[in-house]
Amino acid sequence: MVDAVLEADRDDRAAAAVAAVAGGVYFMLALGLFEQMGAALVWQKLVAGLAGLPVPAPSEKALRDLRRRIGAAPLRALFEVLAVPLARPSTPGVRYRRWRTVAFDGCASLRVPDREANRGWFGRLKVRFGVAGYPSLMLMTLAETGTRGLLGAIFGPSATGERAYAMRLAPLLGPDMLLLADRGLDGNDLLEAVTQTGAQFLVRGRTDRRPPVLARLRDGSYLTRIAGLKLRAIEADITVTGTDGTFVTSTYRLLTTLTDPHTDPAATLVALYHERWEIESAYYALRHTLLHGRVLRSKDPAGIEQEMWALLALYQALRHAMVTAVETMPGTDPDRASFTTALAAARDTVTAVVGVLPTSDTGRITTAVLTSLLPPRRPRFSARTVKSGISRYHTWNAGNRPLASTNIPNIAIIIGQGAPTQPHDDDTPATYPPGPTIVLAIMQATPEHSWRARDLARRSAARNPSTPSVPGWRNGPAKDSSPRPAPQPTRSHPRP
Repeated sequence: MVDAVLEADRDDRAAAAVAAVAGGVYFMLALGLFEQMGAALVWQKLVAGLAGLPVPAPSEKALRDLRRRIGAAPLRALFEVLAVPLARPSTPGVRYRRWRTVAFDGCASLRVPDREANRGWFGRLKVRFGVAGYPSLMLMTLAETGTRGLLGAIFGPSATGERAYAMRLAPLLGPDMLLLADRGLDGNDLLEAVTQTGAQFLVRGRTDRRPPVLARLRDGSYLTRIAGLKLRAIEADITVTGTDGTFVTSTYRLLTTLTDPHTDPAATLVALYHERWEIESAYYALRHTLLHGRVLRSKDPAGIEQEMWALLALYQALRHAMVTAVETMPGTDPDRASFTTALAAARDTVTAVVGVLPTSDTGRITTAVLTSLLPPRRPRFSARTVKSGISRYHTWNAGNRPLASTNIPNIAIIIGQGAPTQPHDDDTPATYPPGPTIVLAIMQATPEHSWRARDLARRSAARNPSTPSVPGWRNGPAKDSSPRPAPQPTRSHPRP
């Protein structure tokens, strides 16, 4: 595949020049495989299985010069060839009805060396005690949730924002896709861009939206109109209970182009939205399994661009191998393939020259993946904190989640409790169900809980008729706008 990409961009270069560029591409991919090693040691790993052949032993400077000569274009072209849907339509977990489920999200935890050139491009990330020690790179991808493979990627400064990057990736969507996205990606311009591609979407809406109710549907959802698009809004209370007795509640507002409650029930779509988190698992594999949480190597923006395209191409090639292996066992979900196992097998493949010499075994990665399949996925939850002492979120746990990963035996979903009970627009106050009805619905959804009055009051506060400004959302008590008397000055007495 590397040879084919270079041949397409060969122009008038000599065959020797093309071969040298191919060697540079292989070297860049090996840098990603052996992230913890220096350039010279990586080269030794790359040629470890070629003993007895006339293989050069370049210096560190020669390897740096090689990187400069090949640039980023061949690595980007290689990634674009690899960035395609990986799974067959019949593979479990990759489709909802006739649509392939995909997801947008950004990753801002990639760090680059703290050099002046990098700071000029990426800037510095603000933290609790000032700024972070390393500039931060924002990676935005479109991922296939069933396989965690990438369909497109873009990266740059974090200050640009996820939505701007998502707008540039939106043309990669197609009529056979269903997009899942978080509430930061529910802007009108992005929803319009997604709709123009013919793709469907299921996006979490921000709490400050007040969509008009055009028609109430049988499953508790309602039709609405946003940015000229006829959409369906689903408002749901979700209670997740752990095996240790802890529980977390949250209110979701989902916006979707799937408007028929008969073919797409609200509860089914709420459960489907959970697939959006598969892109976070893709970032975990890239950021922690492949990179071991390390800072990138390159000390200038040109090198960072080259290194990132090489890492993305390597990641996608591993996902190709994993999906190919899993699909040899019909009915196996790609979730069960271990990225760590595939990465270790790929490293062994390089050092042992497997698949290069004619007598080599070509099935090492497939065999390793199939013999180390993970058990079926089980629902779990834990505290969402950042493992960094300088982060403002290193001890943040607003939902009182368990600190350790905890299995989830029960998930209760209440549809339509937070929505207004009659059609209205932004200028017409909404009506709300009576308080006792809400409390009974909350208690009936999780009958195994011994609810405390404080918890019921907290959950019912979102339905308080005294706060009609945003229907069904936790706005707090209404503020008293009546004029208050000016405070009188107090007399200060001298200390005896």
